[in-house]
Amino acid sequence: MTANEQLSTYLNDHLGGANAGVEMARQLHDEIQGEPEAEVLGRLPEEIEEDLNTLRDLLEAMGATDHPIKQAAGWVAEKAHRLAIAEPRTGSPYLSRMLQAETLALGVEGKRCLWLALSEVASSYPHLATVDLQKLLDRAEDQRRRLEVVRRAAARRAFATDD
Repeated sequence: MTANEQLSTYLNDHLGGANAGVEMARQLHDEIQGEPEAEVLGRLPEEIEEDLNTLRDLLEAMGATDHPIKQAAGWVAEKAHRLAIAEPRTGSPYLSRMLQAETLALGVEGKRCLWLALSEVASSYPHLATVDLQKLLDRAEDQRRRLEVVRRAAARRAFATDD
């Protein structure tokens, strides 16, 4: 497998995760409306969708295509995760929210690692020169910080004692 093919595989893996991330971010965004930390989440779903589109654009610039099986796997994983952390299973809307924020934060951390990896090889791939990887890295770090605010607020509510 050539380096270009390996990069295409890597981008497709992240594209599948980004598809799931968009759905998870939308759901979390909708669920926290009216909560004090809703404002800190801001445009997270739209930002993750912009990152997904950046990945698609990179794949297109490389002459590669989306891998439908990986995209379907991301979709199925998101739906399965949604069922696994649903309130009826956890017994608490706040515990469900905390788990959702944690899972999304892990995805954002993976995306941060993607941007770092691409930064390491950007000089070898002309199509990467058109992408502001530092801006994407900074945005991923900001997204992770904002998700931590939501996660910690949910933890405080989920584990609050009656004393």
